Amino acid sequence: MRIFNSLGHVLGGTFLIAATTIGVGMLALPIATGQAGFVPSISIYFLCWLFMLCTGLLMLEVCQWMPKDANLLTMCEKLLGKWGKACCWLVYLFLFITVMIAHVAGGGDIISEITSTPIPRWVSAILYVILFSPIVYLGTKWVDRLNLFLMVGVIVSYLSFIIFSHDHVQVDLLKRADWSKAWLAIPILFTAFTYQVIVPTLMTYMNRDVKKVRLSILIGTSIPLIVYAIWEVLILGIVPLEGLIEANKVGQNAVWPLKQIVGDAIIFKIGKSFAFFTMTTSYIALALAYHDFLADGLKLKKTKYKQLLLCLLVFVPPLLISIINPNIFLKALSYAGGFSCAILFGLLPPVMVWVGRYIKKLPLQKRGLPGGRILLSLLITFILIELGIEIFQTIMH
Repeated sequence: MRIFNSLGHVLGGTFLIAATTIGVGMLALPIATGQAGFVPSISIYFLCWLFMLCTGLLMLEVCQWMPKDANLLTMCEKLLGKWGKACCWLVYLFLFITVMIAHVAGGGDIISEITSTPIPRWVSAILYVILFSPIVYLGTKWVDRLNLFLMVGVIVSYLSFIIFSHDHVQVDLLKRADWSKAWLAIPILFTAFTYQVIVPTLMTYMNRDVKKVRLSILIGTSIPLIVYAIWEVLILGIVPLEGLIEANKVGQNAVWPLKQIVGDAIIFKIGKSFAFFTMTTSYIALALAYHDFLADGLKLKKTKYKQLLLCLLVFVPPLLISIINPNIFLKALSYAGGFSCAILFGLLPPVMVWVGRYIKKLPLQKRGLPGGRILLSLLITFILIELGIEIFQTIMH
């Protein structure tokens, strides 16, 4: 019975990490990596997965120094001081806003495709928000119920897409390679492999058993890597380079080019269903998290009217921005990953571990990641280079 319970905890933790990781970023990955080609894309997938695995294990180490149920804001305050906490709060806010914008823009596009009569993208964006915002207003219980249904839709539509589309894959399309374009996808890959925020929750769930949490992180992050790789084979093997470039120009997700490329209508319909379920699953979970983040940060009690105010803050600004710039889907995800995820889940974990280990010299049961100062320096250098490139690109554009 003890072995069964232990495996149950690890299995539950594994699925929590996988479900947290797989989201809207998946729909953007083939478009972001399309110009590089399959082999360079898979190589950069593995590099980003390995980097985010390391930072997740470092988060696990930080959790050992913290009290039960401590979040990232608490960690920053204890290890980096009030300025560290303030920086974390602002970057978190930017992350929520950019990813919400991406969801509204992408969700509006999907609603526009699903409806039998073409409607303007700004109208479909409004419909998407009106359709799901009441669920968040009603609270966690309703979000949980809807999320269960949506997750079934994600699994069924993903497997169906594999079954119906694999015959259309052209091996020649997978042979093309341009290694110079591979690094362009790193910001969106950071978004796609983000899960570290749930590590403190897993520590509580597994009674602070570091070994179990480490195993869950390793297996749980490997599942999205496999899922993304299969998705990459299908899209890059079906859609020619010109279709991927065009989708990138208009800021569309990976399903959009199938409409023009594949003659089989059922594949496009399944692709639309998969995009809808994937987008909406992460949208309502993100909106609820953003809602709770604002309630805590602004110290607002969830009364009837303040609940309405919180929902307006969560849903209206991203909606307005997506209406003003309907092609912002890919750009918003790039900003979310290239800046927010890079700082919160790429830079902060090694910096906090460095402070805890070598400056504050805090006691520790088990290191989350071996390698000492050399590995921490390599991780920090990698993420600083990525941030520098992203800032340079933003200034140039």
